[in-house]
Amino acid sequence: VQLQAYGGGLVQAGGSLRLSCAASGRTLSSYSLGWFRQAPGKEREFVATISWSGRSTYYEDNVKGRFTISRDNTKNTVYLQMNNLKPEDTAVYYCAAATIYYSSSSYYQRSENYDYWGQGTLVTVSS
Repeated sequence: VQLQAYGGGLVQAGGSLRLSCAASGRTLSSYSLGWFRQAPGKEREFVATISWSGRSTYYEDNVKGRFTISRDNTKNTVYLQMNNLKPEDTAVYYCAAATIYYSSSSYYQRSENYDYWGQGTLVTVSS
């Protein structure tokens, strides 16, 4: 599976961006999907995850109410709508797919539980 993330860019604080991550090589419909981010000088951190059906989502506390993860299995794509962006959201954003199903959302907050990764897209939020 190859994941291609795109949609990043430069935006002012308070603005919005929508990231997309398209897959090729295999359907993502049975996988849980996630977004992570890595700011300069920091470790990669969890942002959001969505179940294979799209019915369950979970967010890191700092993005709750501002970010929305969604998926379109017919397009083999996962999205991250980011609103009210803040300078601290500046990071490279990565999409990832987990092939193992686990009932606990905490499982999908850990990067080591994902099997496929996109190359990342840079989001820069200016103050």
